[in-house]
Amino acid sequence: MNDTIVTVVGNVVDSPRRVNLENGAVTNFRLASTARRYDGAKQEFVDAGTFWVDVECWNSLSGNVSASVSKGDPVIVHGALSTHSWESETGTRSKPRIKAFAVGPNLQKGRSLFTRDKTARGSDGADSGADGQSSTAGDPTGTGYPDAEALLSGRDYEDGGATLEEGNPADLPREPAHV
Repeated sequence: MNDTIVTVVGNVVDSPRRVNLENGAVTNFRLASTARRYDGAKQEFVDAGTFWVDVECWNSLSGNVSASVSKGDPVIVHGALSTHSWESETGTRSKPRIKAFAVGPNLQKGRSLFTRDKTARGSDGADSGADGQSSTAGDPTGTGYPDAEALLSGRDYEDGGATLEEGNPADLPREPAHV
């Protein structure tokens, strides 16, 4: 089967809805992506058409999206595009749907603070380093995440490298980044 893989940049237009089903958890939300084009006659950029699409996220992505994404958030969605069809009293209807492989914030519109999902790190939540040793030995908080000194150089972070701007998680707002 040849899937049509797409990446769509847009805004979440409704609150994500999470449902637990027999075959796993799913979170759904609607996404709007409005193209902009330059109008030579007006000498300015104008909105073109809006692409509306339903997005479905399964299993671990479902939980992360429902905990991280809110109505109005600017996001980037990468996944397989399909058409959902159904019968109504007026005949056959259809609309586009993306089965998401990845969903993330659009950092062109704001900042984000990433928290690694423990379940993605291994069966016991520990991150094994290049030497096979668990790097959670320097875990002062008991969260399953190592402190900065315990991270392996070249594996998670480079030591001594200058950054463009020092980030402080306390400086980031906790509310969603609305447009």
